[in-house]
Amino acid sequence: MTRSRAALLALLTMVALSPATTALADEGPEQIVNGTFDSGTAPWWSTGNTTIAIDAGRLCADIPGGTANPWDVIIGQNDIPLVAGDTYAYRFSASATPAKVGKALIQLPVDPWTQYLSANPELSVSGNDYSYTFTAPVSLPNSQVVFQLGGSAEPWRFCMDDVSLKGGAEPEVYEPDTGPRVRVNMVGYLPQGPKNATVVTTATTALDWELKNADKQTVAKGRTTPRGVDASSGQNVHTLDFGSYRRPGKDYTLTADGETSRPFDIAADLYDQLPTDALKFYYTQRSGIEILDSLRPGYGRPAGHAGVAPNQGDASVPCQPGVCDYSLDVKGGWYDAGDHGKYVVNGGISVYQLMAAYERDKAAFKDGQLAIPESGNGRPDILDEARWEQEFLLSMQVPEGKPFAGMAHHKIHDRNWTGLPLLPHLDPQPRELHPTSTAATLNLAATAAQAARLFAPYDPAFAARNLRAARTAWAAAKANPARYADPNDGTGGGAYNDADVSDEFYWAAAELFITTGEKEFRDFVLASPHHTGDIWRDRGFDWGNTAQLGRLDLATVPNALPDRARVRQSVVEGAEKYLAVQRAHPYGLPYNPPDFDWGSNNLVLNNLVVLATAYDLTGHEKYRAAVREGMDYLLGRNALNQSYVTGYGEVASHNQHSRWYAHQLDPALPNPPRGTLAGGPNSGIQDPLAQRLLKDCKPQFCYIDDIESWATNELTINWNSPLAWVSAFLADKSGRSDCRVRYTAHGSGTFTGQIVIENTGRQTVDGWTLRWSFAGGQRVRQDWGAALSQSGPVVTARSTGKIKPGRSVTFGFVATNPSGPNPSPEVFHLNGERCG
Repeated sequence: MTRSRAALLALLTMVALSPATTALADEGPEQIVNGTFDSGTAPWWSTGNTTIAIDAGRLCADIPGGTANPWDVIIGQNDIPLVAGDTYAYRFSASATPAKVGKALIQLPVDPWTQYLSANPELSVSGNDYSYTFTAPVSLPNSQVVFQLGGSAEPWRFCMDDVSLKGGAEPEVYEPDTGPRVRVNMVGYLPQGPKNATVVTTATTALDWELKNADKQTVAKGRTTPRGVDASSGQNVHTLDFGSYRRPGKDYTLTADGETSRPFDIAADLYDQLPTDALKFYYTQRSGIEILDSLRPGYGRPAGHAGVAPNQGDASVPCQPGVCDYSLDVKGGWYDAGDHGKYVVNGGISVYQLMAAYERDKAAFKDGQLAIPESGNGRPDILDEARWEQEFLLSMQVPEGKPFAGMAHHKIHDRNWTGLPLLPHLDPQPRELHPTSTAATLNLAATAAQAARLFAPYDPAFAARNLRAARTAWAAAKANPARYADPNDGTGGGAYNDADVSDEFYWAAAELFITTGEKEFRDFVLASPHHTGDIWRDRGFDWGNTAQLGRLDLATVPNALPDRARVRQSVVEGAEKYLAVQRAHPYGLPYNPPDFDWGSNNLVLNNLVVLATAYDLTGHEKYRAAVREGMDYLLGRNALNQSYVTGYGEVASHNQHSRWYAHQLDPALPNPPRGTLAGGPNSGIQDPLAQRLLKDCKPQFCYIDDIESWATNELTINWNSPLAWVSAFLADKSGRSDCRVRYTAHGSGTFTGQIVIENTGRQTVDGWTLRWSFAGGQRVRQDWGAALSQSGPVVTARSTGKIKPGRSVTFGFVATNPSGPNPSPEVFHLNGERCG
C-alpha cells in the first residue's frame, strides 16, 4: 500500500491502543457528563437505529444486526474539552451479550473524524473494566466520545457504566516484549548453510557462547564478535557464528551473556513447506469465487463481490463519474491487501513474481501442490493461481472502439472506505473503475507477454490471447505515454500513483522481446537508460520500480539480446552491492537505509532475489549463503526477536491488517493463514496506532503486530510474492554437478536438437537423467540415443549408459515449435544436480 493511500486510510481506520495503568494522583476534573448514568441518559445520544435506556443503573442498548461498518451504530457524547499536551486517563466498564469486540473513540466530531484515542475493548458477557491513556495533540473545546458498535451480522446487547475522562495522567510508555537477548532464526538453519545469531549486550569485548541440543548437552562453543552499535536498532550487538556445526536436530538453543535463545532446528527440509504456504495465501485472497472450507479449513467464505445483496459485485462495474460511458466485467483476481480493492500495478508485480518463480525451475511446481479448485487439471497449480489474477488484469483493458482503447484501468474498488472487520461478500459499497494509466497498461503488457510463453505448453489459446493483449497494451501505452494515476485519487482505495513510467516501459519491452524476439522490442530495450544504468536501489525494487524485473528476466530467461553477457554481469554487480550491505550489518540484513520503508520486509526479500539470481548465474556459493542468512532476519534474527511470517517460529506475526483475517477484532474470524508475510518495520509510522506507540522509534522497532497498524503490519499480494520466490529458492536442494552440456538445434517449425553431456568430474556417472525446460510451446516428437519424455515444457532424457570422467555422450530429438523464438535452454540438471 502506498503512503498516499495510507494518509487517506487514517481518516477511517480505527486505532486500538494497549490498555494502560493510569495515574490516580493529580488528576484533573471529570470531563464526562453523567458518566455514571445517575441522571438518566442525557447528554448521551445514539444513532437512529438503536435506542439507549437505563437498565440496573447502566446505559444499555440493543444493537441491530446486519450492519457493515463499526460506525453504522454509535453511542456517544459531544462537547468534551481537550488541552494540547495533556495526558488523559479514560476509563469505563462495559459488557456485551453475546461477547463482542467494540470500538471506543475520542475524536474530532466532524470530517475527517481524526481520532485522538481509539481502543478495541473485548467485551464479555460478565463485563470488564477498561483503562486507557492518550496525550491530546490539539486543544479542542468539543471533542467527541463515541462507542462504535456496528458491523455485526447478528443483533446483540451492549451495556456500559462508570465512564470517566480526566487529565493529569502519566503518559503511556510502550515497551515491546523482545524476549531473550540472543536472536536466532526461530525456524532453524540448513545443515550446510551459514548459521549466525545476534546477541544484544552491553559488553564491548568478545563473549563465550554455547550451542546446546534438545537434551541440554553442549555440542559446540565459541566466542562472539563485537559489532558495536547497530544504527537500525540502536542496540550494542555481537555476532555469533556457529556455522561449523552441521548435525541435524530439533530444539537447539544458544546461550551467551547469561541469556538463552528461543529454540530452533537444524534440518535440510526447513523450507520445504514454506513455498507452498506462501502460495496458498493467494487462494484465500481471491475475489469472485467461494473459498471452500474443505480446501482451507477455517477460512471458507462466500464469494466476494459476486453481486449477492448487500454486495453490488464486480460483474458490471461502471467508471467513476465522467471517466467512461461503459461498464466492465472485472470479477475475479486477488484482493490487493486487507481491503477490498484490486489494483493493476500491484497485481502486475505479484503475478509476475509467481510466474518468475515457476520460470526459474518449472519442474519444482506440481499439479495438486496448492489444493485449489483447479488442482488435477494437468497444469501446475502455481500457473492456475497466476491465471486467476492474469484473467482479471486482462479484463481491465479498455475495449476496442472506446476512448483509450487498449489501455488498462488503473484500479477498481469501493467508492468509500469500509471499516474492519468486513467480509468481502458483505461489503455494501458501490464499485467503480478508475481512469486508465500508462503504468497499469505497461504492467498488463509485461505480464501478458510473460504469460504468453509460460501458458503456451498448456493452453495455446490463452497464451495467444495474452500476446494479443500485450501487443495492444504496448501500442496504447506508446500512444499515451504520460497518463499518470492521480495521487489524490485515494478515497476507498489506494492511489498507487507513479509519475515515472520509464521503468515500466523497459520491463514491458523486455518481456515482449523475450517472448517474440522482435526487433521493435529489442531496440527499445537497448535504447532505454534503464538498460545500462545502475538500477539496484538500496531500498530494493517494488511495484513502483520495475526496471529490475526486466533486467532479471533478460539475464535469466534465454533470449538473443546482443549485450546479454553484460546484462548478466550487471545482476552479479547488483548482488555484490547487497552482499556488502549484508556483511556490514550486525543482523545480516541486505537492506540498510537510514529509515525503513513501508513494506520493508518485501524489500529485503526482493534484494534476496537479486542475490539468488547471482547464484543461479555464477554458481558461487557466497550468493546462496547470503540468501539463507538474509532469511534469518524475517524468521526471528531481528531487534524485535520475532518472525514476520504467520505460523513460522515460536513468536510470529498473526494480527496483520485485514478485513477478513480479523480474529483480533472478531473471535469468529481467523488470523491470517500460515505463510503470510507482515509488511514489517516502517519508519514512517503513518497510522495513528503506530504514531501513538512507536514515536521516535529506531527503524527495526517501528513495528507492532496489531490489526490496526496498517502502516507496519499490512499483508499484501506483492509482499507474499517475493516470499514465495525466495522460499522456493531456499527449498531447492540441488547443487552443482561436474558436467557440461552443449545444446544445438536446427530448423524452425520442426527442428532437430542435439545434446552432448560431458563428465567434467572424477567419478563415472552410471546411469543418468538429464532435465531441461523449453521456453514456450516446443514439443518433442522423436528421440535417439536416450529415452525422452515431456510434461508441459519440462523434458527428461534417460539412459542406463555410463559417462566416464572426461568422456561425453550424445543424444538427439526432433521437436516442433508452434510459434515465436526457439532459444536454446540454458539450465540442465543431471541426476538432479545443476550442470556447470
